[in-house]
Amino acid sequence: LCSLLAVGCSESTGPLAPCTAGAPLVNLTAGEYRSADPRPRGDFVLRTVRGPGCVAFAANQSGSDIEYLLVPQAATGTPGGKSSFLLRGATLAASSAPAPAPIAPSVQLAPAARFHQFLRESEQQLYLSNPPTIHAFTAPRIALGPPAVGDVGTFSVCSNLDCTSKTTVTATAKQVGMHIAIFVDNNAPPNGLSDADLLSLRLKFDTLLYVRDTLAFGGETDIDGNTVVIVLMTNAVNQLVSASDCTLTGFVAGYFYGADLIFGQGNNGEIFYSIVADPLGTLSCAHSVAQVNSLVPVTFIHEFQHMISFGQHYLRRAGAPEVLWLNEGLSHFAEEMGGRRYLPDTATFCDFVNGDLHNAGQYFSAPQDHYLLATEGIGTLAERGAMWLFVRYLVDQYAADQSLTAGDVVTRQLDQTTLTGAANVEHVTGRPFAETVTHWALANYVSDLPGFTPPPELQYKVRKFRTDYPTLSARCPVPNNIPASFPLVPPVGPGSVVNVSDTLRAGSGKYFRAQQSAGAIGFTLLFSDGQGFALPDALVPRLNVIRIK
Repeated sequence: LCSLLAVGCSESTGPLAPCTAGAPLVNLTAGEYRSADPRPRGDFVLRTVRGPGCVAFAANQSGSDIEYLLVPQAATGTPGGKSSFLLRGATLAASSAPAPAPIAPSVQLAPAARFHQFLRESEQQLYLSNPPTIHAFTAPRIALGPPAVGDVGTFSVCSNLDCTSKTTVTATAKQVGMHIAIFVDNNAPPNGLSDADLLSLRLKFDTLLYVRDTLAFGGETDIDGNTVVIVLMTNAVNQLVSASDCTLTGFVAGYFYGADLIFGQGNNGEIFYSIVADPLGTLSCAHSVAQVNSLVPVTFIHEFQHMISFGQHYLRRAGAPEVLWLNEGLSHFAEEMGGRRYLPDTATFCDFVNGDLHNAGQYFSAPQDHYLLATEGIGTLAERGAMWLFVRYLVDQYAADQSLTAGDVVTRQLDQTTLTGAANVEHVTGRPFAETVTHWALANYVSDLPGFTPPPELQYKVRKFRTDYPTLSARCPVPNNIPASFPLVPPVGPGSVVNVSDTLRAGSGKYFRAQQSAGAIGFTLLFSDGQGFALPDALVPRLNVIRIK
């Protein structure tokens, strides 16, 4: 069988024939778009010219210049697929194919990212080793009720990045609300969060963030019957990374561990783990009170989605946990929704969306270098940006309007189901995944393109990225890591001399603006793998074309 992980892997018996002259088959008006399947047995939406992999463009008889956006893309719904690719204009058809584009090695994740990867992968392993039909969701016979302020609890907490070692933490309940109980490590460093700080956090969790996530995704389980989610602020989270790693590559701000929701596997309850304030850096690198107050709420709303999702899929419906790429996309979307609850408080809104805009900016800068459907843990920061963008696009397209309430209808459908990944998306959209993901790829560039009116299905509605990036880069407190301008800037050149080679990664593509001057003759494009063979069927390759001028 042909492996998607092999560069140049093909399911054909030889190189594709060069494109030859034929009837003009692409003659789009401004705003029209098509998606071509270049495989020999593919179902072409744009027909080929005398052979697989070829697309022809009509001569430009309009009297003015024409410009097309070309997006060769891997539209597969299977995570991790990749292949080299080559897109060649007609004038290069007779020349030998260049060497295949090398596939960049996997990015080495920082310690904090590796831990987050472990957490999501562990949910999949828990599902496989603890069949949900055996461990179906059942509430305790007698509700224990919430803890009281001053109650002391002991918790088993991960003490390394793969949780093969644990430490026992003793902590005291400092704040108890309607939905949240905050416990603080009894050995927390001095000069940490004050009673007023803890009260402020409890009110944020209780009245804003908990409410926003449960409206968007559904309720959490309550396997311990205490009616609250425990927020455990503990030294053990700070100590997951060393001071040097913390300074160089980042730290774990907080997490949810799926094993806690399976009796006998963890702490048998709904718990969000968080760093403690450590102004002097006695545990790892220093974390000021102000940093903890601003960072922990963002981490909570992200991780709480993971908790809800695991409970909804695995415990309530005896299904598999959501796949990693869509699970992360939903959690990053939760961050943005949390931020919107604070508007017009721009500074707090920025706390919640800063990371998403930064990550998306990294993706926009080089989409071809990153997956949408990442297969390795949580993906790189750029890939997490792609995941957020995709969920943002889904909600914009399928919500009745732009309100949070309308968006909740879509996100609840995605969380409250036994379906996962591409099948989950297809159920919500009613369309093949390949169609949705190609529309998303085009929307990334044309949604708010100046002087251009894109079709409704190629638009974001809440975000206007060409405006949002410079606006929020200037308004958000510095340093904010938000690009000052829209980062997706495709190369441009005549369509007849296109010669683009790179790598297709699951869900993603490469962008190119192909120009055709007034009176220019038609041209053809050959879309193949890096060796000139047909692209792998399982990659679901597409050449997306939209006329933008």
